[in-house]
Amino acid sequence: MSTSIELKDIHWLIDMVQNIDVGLVVIDLEMNVQVWNGFMENHSGLLTGHVVDRKLNELFTDIPKDWLQQKLDTICVLKNKAFTTWEQRPYLFKFKSYRPITSNAEFMYQNVTFLPLTDITQKVTQVCMIIYDVTDVALNKQVATEANLKLEHLSHTDFMTQLNNHGFWLECCKQEYKRHTRTQQATSLIMMDIDHFKNVNDTYGHPFGDQVIKKVADCIRENMRETDIAGRYGGEEFTLILIDTELENAKIVADRIRKSIENATFNHEGTIVKVTSSFGVAHITGNIPDYKSWVKTADLGLYIAKDTGRNKIAVSPH
Repeated sequence: MSTSIELKDIHWLIDMVQNIDVGLVVIDLEMNVQVWNGFMENHSGLLTGHVVDRKLNELFTDIPKDWLQQKLDTICVLKNKAFTTWEQRPYLFKFKSYRPITSNAEFMYQNVTFLPLTDITQKVTQVCMIIYDVTDVALNKQVATEANLKLEHLSHTDFMTQLNNHGFWLECCKQEYKRHTRTQQATSLIMMDIDHFKNVNDTYGHPFGDQVIKKVADCIRENMRETDIAGRYGGEEFTLILIDTELENAKIVADRIRKSIENATFNHEGTIVKVTSSFGVAHITGNIPDYKSWVKTADLGLYIAKDTGRNKIAVSPH
């Protein structure tokens, strides 16, 4: 009778191992597979008979042998559980994802628990790996992360031009001034606006004026480096921080942008329209005590350029 109960219990245990919705793999310390459950058969396409007594790293070459060996060594020494999450390593076994067609997952994201298995002398002789399908968790977190990044982008981006908005650009300006005080690295600032923009709006309408603003933003983007920081300061006024740039080089950049805007053409109901822009340039010197003064100095240069004929670049004495 006792033998019958034991066989029944063993059958129940085997049935559970084969049907649980997690992967169960047991390997010896030479990486030879000893147990391979139904979950693993279903997702790998390899039956138990094809994998038992074969080396796991040879069956799945995506698993780095050195990495797996280090895991085994650590488990043997410490006799403790070990873990790897999908954020550390997206998967241990590269199984295809069978999520809905709308899912972005190409493979199954996995968390893996490593359990030491000991003999009667408490020596670790095998390691059990439990593989959890966490694709839904991973995808949800990725969607949330992407949404947060998009919100962050929107919070500091001017909708019309896709340049930095006024508030975020000012914060960048503040940080760049602080960086200069630490490093003494040359840094310059350009303030610019579109000449007679009110006349453009009054003559051709605000939708056309919006086209002009977008094109001016493009001219700035086309003539700046990735490290430079451009922003829409407000209305038709723009600004650009030039990292690691002396005043004379900043004037050259400003002139490139000026010419690019001057050469741009706009079509309004068959009429070709052209616009120009004026620039003020300032670099940080000992006479500029803070970032607000830096902006003010560049703005004064802009005022001089506009007051002395427009479509030019000016530097305020300071």
